[in-house]
Amino acid sequence: MVGTKAAVRFAGAILLTAVLTACGNSGADRNQNLEGFTPEQIYTRGEFELSQNRSDDAAWYFSEVERLYPYSDWAKRALIMQAFSYHTDKNYEESRAAAQRYIDFYPTDEDAAYAQYLLALSYYDQIDEVGRDQGLTFQALQSLRTVIEVYPDSEYATSAVLKFDLAFDHLAGKEMEIGRYYLRQDHYTAAINRFRVVVEDFQTTTHTAEALYRLIEAYLSLGLVDEAQSAGAILGYNYQSSEWYDAGYQLLTSRGLDLKSRGNNWLSQIYRQTIKGEWL
Repeated sequence: MVGTKAAVRFAGAILLTAVLTACGNSGADRNQNLEGFTPEQIYTRGEFELSQNRSDDAAWYFSEVERLYPYSDWAKRALIMQAFSYHTDKNYEESRAAAQRYIDFYPTDEDAAYAQYLLALSYYDQIDEVGRDQGLTFQALQSLRTVIEVYPDSEYATSAVLKFDLAFDHLAGKEMEIGRYYLRQDHYTAAINRFRVVVEDFQTTTHTAEALYRLIEAYLSLGLVDEAQSAGAILGYNYQSSEWYDAGYQLLTSRGLDLKSRGNNWLSQIYRQTIKGEWL
């Protein structure tokens, strides 16, 4: 004789199959009335849609769980899955909204770190092209920093640190792109301002060596020899194995100049402070 618990599980399996087959395999029917189904059944339908690579439909089913059963544990689970489904569908605005709701409603829940990580990704995954709005990059950095600082022991912290560094490097790359444009147009002062930002604010990125070389180019074009040599001195001390040091060395020595810090300009001050340790 089949036990009562087994019979319940069997009946649940039949109902679940009915949900999947009744809705069909062609995606969500947004006009369907789901009030007769349990939150688990609707949630499972959302998982099914995800398995069929129909992320937008999956998000709709998860949102229905939240709408019909707002105070249930299934609603909480469905909300984080909404954020994930929308992100998979590249609907970043909706993903961000769902993730933020999760953080607001369940700030101490174990999935709050993942919600914050998804929120950060909703910005980060849109900054892969250097020409895009840099506001997204700043927002990504802020959200990633929250993951790192608020959830340092979570499994997402390491990934957040890596992505933070890449986003930071991206900002430096944007400054370099604009600086190189000004340099090609012979707008040397404007170019210098951009390269200076990289040297002063993004010195830990991969763009610093090139920025120093471009400063040599720009300052020599303006006849500011002390500044050019000071940039060369920093380049030679920190990046002697780079191609930009070789280029800077050739450019300066071809004009009879040394890679030595000279004068009292902002670059010579950086050289004295960071390399010579002279802060006063």
